[in-house]
Amino acid sequence: MKVQDIIEVLEANAPLSLQESYDNAGLIVGDRNSSLNGVLLCIDSTEDIIDEAIEKGCNMVIAHHPIIFSGLKKINGSSYIERVIIKAIKHDIAIYASHTNLDKVYKNGVNSMISEKLGLQNTRILSPEKGHLFKLVNYVPPLHKNNVMEALYSAGAGEIGEYAKCSFSSKGEGTFLPLENARPFIGEKGVMQTEQEEKVEVLVQSNKLRNVLQAMHQSHPYEEVAHYVIPVENEHQNIGLGMVGELKEEMKVVDFLNLLKLKFDLPQIRHTNYSKKIKKVAVCGGSGSYLFNEVSLCNADAYVTADIKYHQFFDPEDDFLLADIGHYESEKFTMELFHRLISEKFPTFAVLFTDRNSNPVNYF
Repeated sequence: MKVQDIIEVLEANAPLSLQESYDNAGLIVGDRNSSLNGVLLCIDSTEDIIDEAIEKGCNMVIAHHPIIFSGLKKINGSSYIERVIIKAIKHDIAIYASHTNLDKVYKNGVNSMISEKLGLQNTRILSPEKGHLFKLVNYVPPLHKNNVMEALYSAGAGEIGEYAKCSFSSKGEGTFLPLENARPFIGEKGVMQTEQEEKVEVLVQSNKLRNVLQAMHQSHPYEEVAHYVIPVENEHQNIGLGMVGELKEEMKVVDFLNLLKLKFDLPQIRHTNYSKKIKKVAVCGGSGSYLFNEVSLCNADAYVTADIKYHQFFDPEDDFLLADIGHYESEKFTMELFHRLISEKFPTFAVLFTDRNSNPVNYF
């Protein structure tokens, strides 16, 4: 088993194309073709984590936060980042990070884990992103339609929210003039031909487009496949930031805060006052103050996030309860998510949780 095998599992769930422009998710240190002995899961790949990986015989570390965000001009051990890189390279340990790309996916993402821990129902993306979608249109003879469509679906086309194999088709007549070097077919070269065809349209997520086009060409009966690809600016229902859902039953504010303390093992919570009961809850792992407007628009009763500044606690007024549970605390269940994804694909492979707490914030 190789590093690349693990990478393929993680990126099938959260493609790197989804990450923010400032981010540095992906394989940061190591050779993707290296053989694997074991994987250590963490939130931050600190020096302590690399030491633990060495002790446990793991030669791959998977973290939520990238150890490198911007370029390094020198690597001489003068900072913890440089020391981590040096030690990882010395001991042939690969470091991989899945960060804002994992924040944005609806299924098996950072915010779905928070929602799962709180028992939220009827969840959806709080701030869906535009783009990431293409419409593929191609023309198929009726007798070959089912074969072509199954190939497209198998490659990932036609997925919309909780629905699969979504398409639209209409019948028409195609024309073509075969030239001298055209592939042999039933008909006469140099003479205009007509063919009954079906125009088939499917939506394709950007990271799946290459595979879908390959499947189309391999399954299509035509030598030259008539098709076109159109960027779609619709909001993507399964890609975006934050999540919103509902508690099974509404709760008093104090009971909801106690629920947060229990589920996230919190010593304390910074929060605003709120005069109503809690039913609809919005969440965003990590720093989420930029989503206040979306929280208000969806009429959420509570917003669970982190890294709220002092003056930002005034902003909600009494529109919703704002609860800052801490950056590390809001994202720590990402390790469980990594374990779930890898173990489902490779149930007998050694995937270990770190024993170390990399949270730099302490409470007294």
